[in-house]
Amino acid sequence: MTQPKHIVVIGAGPGGYTAAFLAADLGLRVTLIDDAPEPGGVCLHRGCMPSKALLHLAKVLTEAEELKDWGVSFSEPEINLDRLRLKKNGLVSTLTGGLSQLTRQRKIDYLQGRAALLDSHTTRVTTVDGKIQDVHFDCGILATGSRPARPGNLELDHSRVLDSTRALDIRRIPESLLVVGAGYVGLELGSVYAALGSTVTVVEMTSTLLPGIDNDLVRIFSRRFDRLVETVHLNTVVNRLVPDHDGVTVGLSGPDVTVADLRFDEVLVAVGRVPNSNIEGLGNTLVTTDDRGFVQVDAQRRTGEPSLFAVGDLPGEPMLAHKAFHEARVAVETIVGNNAAFEPTVIPAVVFTDPEIAWCGLTETEAKSAGRTVVVSRFPWGASGRAVTLSRVDGMTKLILDEDSERILGVGIVGTGAGELIAEGVVAIELGATVRDLKECIHPHPTLSETMLESAESFLGLSTHVYRPRNRN
Repeated sequence: MTQPKHIVVIGAGPGGYTAAFLAADLGLRVTLIDDAPEPGGVCLHRGCMPSKALLHLAKVLTEAEELKDWGVSFSEPEINLDRLRLKKNGLVSTLTGGLSQLTRQRKIDYLQGRAALLDSHTTRVTTVDGKIQDVHFDCGILATGSRPARPGNLELDHSRVLDSTRALDIRRIPESLLVVGAGYVGLELGSVYAALGSTVTVVEMTSTLLPGIDNDLVRIFSRRFDRLVETVHLNTVVNRLVPDHDGVTVGLSGPDVTVADLRFDEVLVAVGRVPNSNIEGLGNTLVTTDDRGFVQVDAQRRTGEPSLFAVGDLPGEPMLAHKAFHEARVAVETIVGNNAAFEPTVIPAVVFTDPEIAWCGLTETEAKSAGRTVVVSRFPWGASGRAVTLSRVDGMTKLILDEDSERILGVGIVGTGAGELIAEGVVAIELGATVRDLKECIHPHPTLSETMLESAESFLGLSTHVYRPRNRN
């Protein structure tokens, strides 16, 4: 195979710009195509970055209120939505502007427009000013991301019915807000609006918040979340949304719903995301999709068309930016002829609520479903000196261990800053560490990272701050 010289990347989100930057660093000519004026994709423009900025704001508001227990009181906060949006948008601009600068420094040709595949080596780009340009390439990387799912049975095209993108605009603070869906997007944004002053109700069709996450982690989160919101309806279905000029009438059915129709100022629909695999001209190639619309790829992220690769949300779950980063590197390394494969042992996940929930590797729920025998060691944050000083004992660190080898198979953490702590679990699992390996690693004191150490020590019956005699051999 001839060494590729020119690659085209369609989509400038986390997977797309990472692929473009690495390809340029490795000496390839790169064309990066996106309909936004600057790279960044959903994550930077209207997803993970603006939502985390707003979640920080929500946490500060909540913690300021809780300082009353320390004898420190503040006056009622005054929220200027115009300044709030300006600050949020400024943060986004800083990040996207940085990516634009990096794009120019690497001499990447950035085309703002829509791409249509004419064949496996040609894309037609219609730029924002209406110009049409055909770009020929040796290899292409599809990184078009995903979009919010739209339930077909609900009226969604109304200013008072929000998806995650519109919710992040914070055009107003509704007096009452219904959040449909108790996944990470719904709970993160619901937390933001509740902190800003909305009375928030959450509806989830399954039996638990954050479906799929271990119940012991969710229970700890729920204790704090239940105080933040008005009501949580589980096992409940939204039958209809009837929006009008001053609110939305919602029809619900569920075991604890006593009124058939409820009234809310606004409704946020957060029921998942679907891949943007409706790329124009995809049928002109050998690229295939599954029944959910995910592009089918191999371990190198190569599609059924040898010259085309797919990364990020497009090839499937989990739809996480850090997964896209890694996939992008694998695809580019493959294109330049290096030996690479997307074969991670674990992919960490974080729900950036307060408290945060983070996990990696095998979960307790997955182990039980598979009939696999594991040992679980838990360390409650009530025994952590650092958690006590922060007045945040609402946390727990757990290890999922192989019963025979004592290898660490999974880690779950709930508590403030859990997302910052989970990386240690990723490293431990990727390196095949045992619980005794973790026990021998000195952790700084006083820190929340010690909860990893003491969870390992607890399994061995050697934890200093928890008395739990077992496994002394």
